[in-house]
Amino acid sequence: MRAGFDPGALADRIAGGEPLALARGISHVENESVGFEALLERLDGRTGRARRIGITGPPGAGKSTLTAALARHYLDQSLKVGIVAVDPTSPFTGGALLGDRIRMGELSTEPGVFIRSMASRGSLGGLATATREAADLMDAAGYDRVILETLGVGQAELDIAVSADTTAVVLVPESGDGVQAMKAGLMEVADLFVINKSDRPGADRLEKEIAIIMSIRFANRTPGAAAGAGVDWRMPITQTVASEARGVEEFAERLDQHFEWLTSTGELEARRRAARLRRAHDALLRRSHRDAERVWQAASAEILDSGASPYAIARRLYEELE
Repeated sequence: MRAGFDPGALADRIAGGEPLALARGISHVENESVGFEALLERLDGRTGRARRIGITGPPGAGKSTLTAALARHYLDQSLKVGIVAVDPTSPFTGGALLGDRIRMGELSTEPGVFIRSMASRGSLGGLATATREAADLMDAAGYDRVILETLGVGQAELDIAVSADTTAVVLVPESGDGVQAMKAGLMEVADLFVINKSDRPGADRLEKEIAIIMSIRFANRTPGAAAGAGVDWRMPITQTVASEARGVEEFAERLDQHFEWLTSTGELEARRRAARLRRAHDALLRRSHRDAERVWQAASAEILDSGASPYAIARRLYEELE
């Protein structure tokens, strides 16, 4: 852990909406500086006001372009937008590979936008624990919408589903041949679908394929599975051309409709409770990992070079944690 800082003073500045303070706070969280959990705890009471929107999908779907277009739409409504752009982690440097801030270009200079590019650090769903906590800090800083944009390639995208109020899966017409394969991964976490680059051939066909898959999934659901009085949400499909801002307003309307459904059914409260418990669980694991690393670094040569099996060595070291 790196050198500490004054959590109280920084929390006040973040709560006051200072972008520089927010950037420093996120850096302390990423680096696990001494006092970073105290900072998060001080600001916890200020979270819960921002709507959190997850945008995920396979590479090349135009997620960053769509995110920028959606942010522009919100800016036109005088809303403040925070963006956490999660990229795959470089195995050599540990840093992000794609650099969404560069691709979002001039949007980053807008006074009502705060963009942070973060590395997934090997997290299965593309979202590291620090990413969720960065969203908490943006929430506490007064941003009305926090967009979590992450890479999804069909693996278990549970991280983004539990971190966002609404998750949008972005596909392109060429995704048609792979929709069946995605069904058990990305398709399972979607609250709504976006077919981006819909000016290309195959957009209508893909929309029909998704609709068929979702109708089968809906028919097989347990009645009343959603929170509330059994009023189920049927995932809408929106076609967009994000580079031209076509369909973005409709996409935003669908997001609003989903948030209204979440609120009216009680599902919003249930999802946010699950997200808080997930963060508590992650914080516990992180602390356990630090304790285990401390014991590992202090392990004697007698134990490490004993000739015992790796499992026996681990068992002896684990006993020191108890």
